[in-house]
Amino acid sequence: MKKLLNTLYVLTPDSYLFCRNETICVKIGEDEKVSIPALSVDSIVCFGKNTVSTPLIAFCAERGISLVFLSEHGRFIARVEGPVSGNVLLRRRQYESLDDRSFSAAFVRSLLMAKLRNSKTVLLRSARNEESGDTALYDAAGRLSELAKSLLGTDSIDTMRGIEGAAASVYFSCFDRMLGDACQFRFEARSRRPPNNEVNAALSFVYTILRREIASALETVGLDPAAGYLHTLRPGRPSFALDLMEELRAPMCDRFVLTLFRRKQLSCSQFESYEDAVYLNEKGRRTVLTAWQKRKGETIDHPFLGEKVQIGLVPYVQAMLFARLLRGDLDCYPPFVWR
Repeated sequence: MKKLLNTLYVLTPDSYLFCRNETICVKIGEDEKVSIPALSVDSIVCFGKNTVSTPLIAFCAERGISLVFLSEHGRFIARVEGPVSGNVLLRRRQYESLDDRSFSAAFVRSLLMAKLRNSKTVLLRSARNEESGDTALYDAAGRLSELAKSLLGTDSIDTMRGIEGAAASVYFSCFDRMLGDACQFRFEARSRRPPNNEVNAALSFVYTILRREIASALETVGLDPAAGYLHTLRPGRPSFALDLMEELRAPMCDRFVLTLFRRKQLSCSQFESYEDAVYLNEKGRRTVLTAWQKRKGETIDHPFLGEKVQIGLVPYVQAMLFARLLRGDLDCYPPFVWR
């Protein structure tokens, strides 16, 4: 099993990153603030305007350390990588499978069945914490069960997309109830590009982080993050990474964000407004990323492997299972179903 390594998040503007021997260093002004052995790092994520030395870029490329640049608000800008790794035959099988309607439909169905089940689990867990006796969360969970059954009656991916959209509408209509009356922030409705309130800002930020980690996991096992089945193919779009995100959004991101707000770990001082948008500021990003790293280190029982894995390794495990499916080692894709 792959070892869960650290991600170095650089949040302070005008930081300077460089390497010294086998160590990654960060300077702010004239002071060296961080010095980390490269063996313990698998990715570096820079927010805002920072400078990375050319030797460090080459160092990361040679050692397979992902170097990602995001805007100060968390919008993806670029990723620097070394030579593409992986078995070319595996990628060829992935590309061939895109034209296999039966394969694609079966994969998308299993993916969305897991998404709806995981969303239902988040609703029911929140309902058990509800003291008002309101049945709206249970009603929404029941509606998701009905929509999941309708996935079994179609082989059309377009129809499945419509079912997924209906399920998302039901799920997000209950997000404010899951936040609870004690929470000072409101979700209202899903907004993105840009997010228009604090809850949406936190969700969009965490979704961006998860997408990056899934894309990295896919590349690690030799798959192409751009060759997706559910999300349409577009130049520069990590469609397959977005596909695998669907089963992981509710358990890894939504539940995480709900916990941050319910525990009052995020406050008004950790957000900033820009024109009509709301974003996490540096203090807020630091709070979220610290909690995210801690959460990734926790262990769960993987439903298919039947063994304990760290939450941060779930994207890698799912990528590995899909690669096994393409190689013919599995009859169907075993999605991640959270219990």
